[in-house]
Amino acid sequence: MADALWHRSTYSGSNNNCVERGKLTTGRQAVRDTKDRQRPALVFETGCWSSFVSALKDGYFPV
Repeated sequence: MADALWHRSTYSGSNNNCVERGKLTTGRQAVRDTKDRQRPALVFETGCWSSFVSALKDGYFPV
């Protein structure tokens, strides 16, 4: 994960209670919790990540 380009969610609060997405050099996407960056990140293949983001945008996972 050292090669990941990490970006914090724009929905994150100021108390470090958020997630970060990292784009890997392989094209895969990783997601981690900023409170515990030493824990393993979730890694998504490109197609799976696109499907996940589309489902979020379409409201498939209601809050």
